[in-house]
Amino acid sequence: MTNRRIFETAGIRYADVGKMADIVAAVKKMLEGHDEIDTSQTLIVNFNRFASSSLDFFIYALTKTTNWIKFHEVKQDILLKIINIIVKHGAECAFPASTIHVPDGISMTEK
Repeated sequence: MTNRRIFETAGIRYADVGKMADIVAAVKKMLEGHDEIDTSQTLIVNFNRFASSSLDFFIYALTKTTNWIKFHEVKQDILLKIINIIVKHGAECAFPASTIHVPDGISMTEK
């Protein structure tokens, strides 16, 4: 074994759809410049799914290390950087939520 694989999915809110392309590009740039990522191997960051509660993109990269402990340190660093990139672009990570639309004329106040 010469590498360990990072293969993760991250999701942003549907409200942040206009920010997806910039987020994906920034995550890819971060990985390409990361000292612990083997850029001679396959590196992919792409929007790939309309999920029920999020717009998902996936991250696929290979670390330079095969050491299990070092790998998890690198992976943690990358995941934290991805969260920071999402926030920096004014977006938020998605989580399952429900929205209730109340038609005009219906009151939700207690009588």
